[in-house]
Amino acid sequence: MTTPLSFFVREPDGLSLLSGPPFNGEPAAQIPKIPCVSAVFSSDGTMLAVTSEKGVTIYDTREGSVIQSVNVAGVKAAAFSPKGTFLQTFEPPTQAQKNVTLWNVASGAVVFQQSQKTFSKEVWPIIQFSNDESVACRTVTNEVHFFDPMDFAKGIVERLRLPGVSTARLAASPATHVAAYVPEMKGSPASVKIYERRKMSQGDEVARRSFYKSSSAQLLWNIGSTGLLVLAQSDVDKSNQSYYGEARLHYLRSDGSYEGLVPLSKDGPVHDVQWSPTGREFLAVYGFMPSRATLYDDRCRVIHNFKSGPYNTIRWNPHGRFFCLAGFGTLPGDMAFWDRTDLSCLGSTRAECTVTCEWSSDGRYILAATTAPRLRVDNGIKIFKYNGSLYYEKKYDKLFQAEWRPAAVGFYEDRPASPQVSGEKNKEKGGKTELLTEKSAAAAKTTAYMAPHAKAAAAVRAQLLGEETSSSAVSKSALKNKKRREKQKEKKDAEDATVALTEDISTLGNQMGALSATVDSNTGNITGVG
Repeated sequence: MTTPLSFFVREPDGLSLLSGPPFNGEPAAQIPKIPCVSAVFSSDGTMLAVTSEKGVTIYDTREGSVIQSVNVAGVKAAAFSPKGTFLQTFEPPTQAQKNVTLWNVASGAVVFQQSQKTFSKEVWPIIQFSNDESVACRTVTNEVHFFDPMDFAKGIVERLRLPGVSTARLAASPATHVAAYVPEMKGSPASVKIYERRKMSQGDEVARRSFYKSSSAQLLWNIGSTGLLVLAQSDVDKSNQSYYGEARLHYLRSDGSYEGLVPLSKDGPVHDVQWSPTGREFLAVYGFMPSRATLYDDRCRVIHNFKSGPYNTIRWNPHGRFFCLAGFGTLPGDMAFWDRTDLSCLGSTRAECTVTCEWSSDGRYILAATTAPRLRVDNGIKIFKYNGSLYYEKKYDKLFQAEWRPAAVGFYEDRPASPQVSGEKNKEKGGKTELLTEKSAAAAKTTAYMAPHAKAAAAVRAQLLGEETSSSAVSKSALKNKKRREKQKEKKDAEDATVALTEDISTLGNQMGALSATVDSNTGNITGVG
C-alpha cells in the first residue's frame, strides 16, 4: 500500500494541513488550523515553518507538535536548508540590525547574520547550500563568499573575486562547481563563467561564454553538476517582436567540452526550460504562439520535437517519468500529460486561471491552484491524475497558497503508467492528445448545437492548434484559402513531375549518344544510332 500524500491550503483565517489522495469524499485535516501569513515545507516534508506577525513556528508534520519558535516580528520570507539543519529568514532592512538570519533549527540559536537591502524571489534564499550542506555561499558586490556550514563562526573561508558579478549559482549535487553571471557593462558583453570549486582561488574558469542582449540571467544546474543552462534575458527587444523583451538559451558543460546556444527550431521567446530530475535531459518551450516544445539530452542534442501548442510551462514529476506541458497566465490553461519512457501522450485537460501547478511527491497527481492576490475570483484547487483525469476539485472564497508536502528522494517508488482499460486508446490530433473510450468516441459522433459565436471561436482555436474542424465551423475565407493552397500544391507537383520526365529523357539521349560513338569507333561501319 502506498503512503498517503498530504498538502496544505492557506486561507485568510489560517493554514490547514490536509490528507491527500487517495481519499473518499473530502480530505481530512491532519492538524488544527494555524493562523499565519505564509508557510514553507522542509525538503523532506518532515517540518513546516509557519510565519505569523510574531515570528516563525516550526511544526513536526508527522505529529503536529512544535519543534522550535523564532520570535522575530516582521519576517517576510523563510526557507529551510536542504537537510533541514538551518532556517533562513528575511526581514525588511533597517539601519539598526542585520536582516538576513540563519537559525539552527534544533537549538533556535543564531548562527549567521548579514545585511541585504533588496529582496527578490529569483535569488531567494540568499545564502545557498549544497544538497549535502557541505558548503554554503552568497553573492556580494564583485565577490562570491563561501562558508563552512559546520562552523559559521569561521567566517568567510574562501572568496571568488569577479568584478561586476550579479548572480552566482552553486552546483548543489554534487557541489563541485560554481557558475557566475556578469551582465553587460559599458559596451562589454555579458558573460557566464564556470569554476571548479577546489581551484577557483586561482581565478581560472573551466568554461566560459560571452554574449550580448542580456541584462539578467537564470542559471540552472542539472543533477550531477555536468551541465548548466543559462536563460539570458534583456528588458527590450530591439526588433519589436516581443513586448516582454528578448530571451536566449545557452548551454555550457562543466568540463568545458561544449558551450553555445541551444538549437531552437522556432523564432520567439523562451517561455520555460526545466532539467529532468534524472539530470540526463531537459525540456524547453519556446517560440511565438503556438509554441514548440523540444526534448534535449545532456549534450544539447535534440531527442524529440513535439507538435506546437498553446504552452508556456513545463512540470516534470519527481522521478522524471511523466511531464506536463501547460499554458497558464495569459493562455487558456491547456495541459498535456506525457510519458517519457515512450514519448506517448497520456491525456489532456484544461485548468483555467491556474496560478501555481506542481506534482505530488509520489509523481501520480498534479495540483493546480488559483490563488490571490494574483486572482481574487474563482479561487480554488484541482487535483488531476497523471493522465489528466480530474480527481478532486474545491472552490474557496479566497485562497492564498496551496502546496504538496514533499518527501525525501527515494521515499516513493517510481511507478509506470497503469495499463489502459480495454477500449481506450490515445488519439493524437494536431498536437493535442485526448484519452478516448469507446463510449465517449461514440458520443462524439453526435453533433450538438453550437451557437454562431462559439463556431467562430472554435475555428480560431482550430487554426491555432492545427486541429481539423467541420466545414460548418470554418469560415468561407478559410475554406477558400485551403482550396487555393491545395491547387497550388497540385500545380507544383505537376511541374516537378514534368521537370523530372524531361531530365530522364535528356539523360537517356546522352546515354544513346555515347553508345553510338562507341559502336562507330569499334566497327567503322555504323555512324549513328536512332
